[in-house]
Amino acid sequence: MASLSMAPVSIFRHGADEEKAETARLSSFIGAIAIGDLVKSTLGPKGMDKILLGGGQDSSVTVTNDGATILKAIGVDNPAAKVLVGQFLSHDSSLTETELLIAKKIHPQIIIAGWRKATQAAREALREAAVDHGNDELKFQQDLMNIARTTLSSKLLTHHKDHFSKLAVQAVLRLKGSGNLEAVHVIKKLGGSLTDSYLDEGFLLDKRIGVNQPKRIENANILIANTGMDTDKIKIFGSRVRVDSTAKVAEIETAEKEKMKEKVERILKHGINCFINRQLIYNYPEQLFASAGVMAIEHADFVGVERLALVTGGEISSTFDHPELVKLGHCKLIEEVMIGEETLIHFSGVDMGEACTIVLRGATQQILDEAERSLHDALCVLAQTVKETRTVFGGGCSEMLMAKAVSDLANRTPGKEAVAMESFAKALRMLPTIIADNAGYDSAELVSQLRAAHQDNKSTFGLDMSQGAVGDMAALGITESFQVKRQVLLSAAEAAEMILRVDNIIKAAPRKRVPDHHPC
Repeated sequence: MASLSMAPVSIFRHGADEEKAETARLSSFIGAIAIGDLVKSTLGPKGMDKILLGGGQDSSVTVTNDGATILKAIGVDNPAAKVLVGQFLSHDSSLTETELLIAKKIHPQIIIAGWRKATQAAREALREAAVDHGNDELKFQQDLMNIARTTLSSKLLTHHKDHFSKLAVQAVLRLKGSGNLEAVHVIKKLGGSLTDSYLDEGFLLDKRIGVNQPKRIENANILIANTGMDTDKIKIFGSRVRVDSTAKVAEIETAEKEKMKEKVERILKHGINCFINRQLIYNYPEQLFASAGVMAIEHADFVGVERLALVTGGEISSTFDHPELVKLGHCKLIEEVMIGEETLIHFSGVDMGEACTIVLRGATQQILDEAERSLHDALCVLAQTVKETRTVFGGGCSEMLMAKAVSDLANRTPGKEAVAMESFAKALRMLPTIIADNAGYDSAELVSQLRAAHQDNKSTFGLDMSQGAVGDMAALGITESFQVKRQVLLSAAEAAEMILRVDNIIKAAPRKRVPDHHPC
């Protein structure tokens, strides 16, 4: 028999790469912890901002402390880091603790078993600490205001958080529990200050009304369309027309105009007094609409048309042969309004009564962009809270509460699983530590005081970063959404478990570039 070679056999294509066992785990931990360190300094009311510089010739500059925006903007190669970017994990502390457990030669499956029990204990503690004011309208509205203030405290809008909290709460309460944020339109306009921002009970479209057309219409019947209204001119791109005289060209143009006239007549048969098109409307059809006394608005962008159809109760049409099948939009009044130095179109009394527009004002485009991101965060959290009305206290209070429950369970659990549970509790305590560090306070002193307070059953105590001390979160009104806090806990545990399970990383061979061969 031929002797078998003991040389390692590669089953991968040339150029492929493989990392095994401890090397793979170490690579995963390093990538995951690096992502956590990147967003860690943005947490809390005294979190820092990041400057994101775009690539290419048009280098756009973004100044933000929004974790989701930062993680979307960065390009990562590490596989574990990509997992965290996908899940947006802010609690990288659990992975730091995992690295220490692996170094102690504790098997990943034992760590995972301990974590699952710890997650369940933390979840139960969070559920028991939750407060529900869903049946008391005044208290629930105050809860929403507190949640909005807490969310905006770490953002650019922190100095005007009362003003913007009121705007966000009013907008979300108008949705009447639907949570459909598509009905809340945010418009950014340069000029003025942030405090000039306001909520408008209606819909604003950043477009212009056509020439010589009515600037104000009451009881509007609106046809929203996505159709070409530019065929009154000959399109010569990709085609060739040969004629023996300029009169023939005039005949072709006349035929095109007749086609357009017929199309406009079919549109007018719908009994409308306002026509809004996603595409351009050329001069000739614009004249025809003006003659018929119909307001025509062109080039409304796709998002604007979709939202307009939603709030007016209409549908977007592309053909106009059967008026009885077309669903028109309706509103009580369409008129032009001035915001700063610009003219916009205002739709009031729309069919969807909960629709509204928040107009943001600011000195620079960067301030407006960051204000929009901050407000969007607040709106999303409030929309979730309206669906799940339970709330919990912030300022690290919930994390310390969960950590205490997990530590108590670890003390009653025999075996190595208890070590994993204790590491989970330590990871939970890292959030108040990070918040205190970002504010420049002595985190070790504050967290030890907070831990002692919770041991004394002061279960509403957390960190008051305006005073740099431990305080009562119930009295300070620092409140967070129960559903968001629970989701953060579960996402953190699941992502950490997913990365811990990795024992092999296989990278595919890069695709070879084949040079282009010119046929000549």
